[in-house]
Amino acid sequence: MTDESRYEAVRSRDARFDGVFFLGVRTTGIYCRPSCPAVTPKRENTRFYPTAAAAQRAGFRACRRCRPDAVPGSPEWSVRADLVGRAMRMIGDGVVDREGVAGLADRLGYSARQVQRQLVAELGAGPVALARAQRAHTARVLLQTTPLPVTEIAFAAGFASVRQFNDTIREIYARTPSALRGAAARGGHDPRAAAAARVRHGSGTGPGPGAGAGAGHEPGLDGRGLTLRLAHRTPYAHGQIFGFLGQRAVPGIEETTGEPGDRTYRRTLRLPYGSGIAEVDEASRGPWLDCRLHLTDLRDLTTAVQRVRRLFDLDADPQAVAERLGGDGALGPLVEATPGLRSPGAADPHELAVRAVLGQQITVAAARTLAGRLVAAYGKPLASPDGGLTHLFPDADTLASAPLGELGMPERRRATLRGIAEAAADGTVALDPGADRDEAERSLLALRGVGPWTAGYVRMRALGDPDVFLDGDVGVRHGLARVGAGTGDAGPGGAAGAAWRPWRSYALHHLWHLASA
Repeated sequence: MTDESRYEAVRSRDARFDGVFFLGVRTTGIYCRPSCPAVTPKRENTRFYPTAAAAQRAGFRACRRCRPDAVPGSPEWSVRADLVGRAMRMIGDGVVDREGVAGLADRLGYSARQVQRQLVAELGAGPVALARAQRAHTARVLLQTTPLPVTEIAFAAGFASVRQFNDTIREIYARTPSALRGAAARGGHDPRAAAAARVRHGSGTGPGPGAGAGAGHEPGLDGRGLTLRLAHRTPYAHGQIFGFLGQRAVPGIEETTGEPGDRTYRRTLRLPYGSGIAEVDEASRGPWLDCRLHLTDLRDLTTAVQRVRRLFDLDADPQAVAERLGGDGALGPLVEATPGLRSPGAADPHELAVRAVLGQQITVAAARTLAGRLVAAYGKPLASPDGGLTHLFPDADTLASAPLGELGMPERRRATLRGIAEAAADGTVALDPGADRDEAERSLLALRGVGPWTAGYVRMRALGDPDVFLDGDVGVRHGLARVGAGTGDAGPGGAAGAAWRPWRSYALHHLWHLASA
């Protein structure tokens, strides 16, 4: 996009570009999202920035009306496989908060100076500023939607000290933390009153901690619950993704409750500082998903949110996908029939890799049964079961030395499972959010018993690659046959496969959806 086309998006208040870029208004010192309902500024008074951090670094503060820090992430970071794209995915996962810039650079395989230089050159802000913007947004959400003490919010958002937290909030929002919370209360969003109402009435929506407490149920952790709205771009095919996850839900770590159209997906999470349970509602109203998180350590909030976002593919750009795939003769009718279809990611890349091996050459139902046995035998039990959720998925170290006799599988397949767990444990295969996708796939294929389907499936879901096509998959072949396309045309070297780039993962899900129907 040029600055002129960006300004046209601002004039038309086009919400498709929220999160793709931000505009700073020179006369007011405020930065906004493109769809801000305020009066459109004059062209000569606008400046455009690729990230909220860049706008903040340029001296602009966040608009109080459109809340530009609360938009879906740019889909560019899911597509790009270069240093900047990988760095943005890692920063989103909280790597800078936990390990600093040195840890980020080490994971990327570059020097800290090189990472700083490249991010500033392209995004207008370095890794510290980008992480700081993310922390500020998390803090604002907690201040305005929960009654947590300010000190707890500071550390939950990832700040190293309360002083750093206070200074950052004042700089970005031109208000103190107390003033931000007070403004929410005066606007009819008093977090303390909302929390009390939730406990009294057992509501499953609205802000405040204690989610689920009013329904007579505690998460089996420590009761620290937070309710959030996770923004996404519309349209969103709720039924498809909840159906996809529900069919593959592994007993003990996942479950789907309710009827289609009003389902809740629930799962356990293994997090850097502790564990958690995530609950996501299908029947969310508006451009978001209602999510409840129950965490043993609030410092895991940012990481938990990002993992749920990746699982539900909430940063995707459905318009861009539809424009590419909708014009194809074979896929066009499928795109029209299921607008906003997503390519689900993974809440735990190691877990997904193990499940991919379990699913080799068997049905989805059979793979789910095997994974359930694995969880029951080697998973870590929760302190207290919560409905159907009883365990965390087994960690890599445990599976690397496990006999796996409970699975009833040939020794060769069990050796493959142990091999992929050992590779994840010792770092031979890196599957974190910012891993090099090509290198990860090569490392997976070097493992005995891992073929192209397994490596491609892991690349698509665990690494969030939007451009994977499993041309050897049985479901894909059934889908291609139903739309009258051949596997040769749809494969990596075929004309259709090339025309579907860089969204072949979405094409694959359309074909899977058709085949399953």
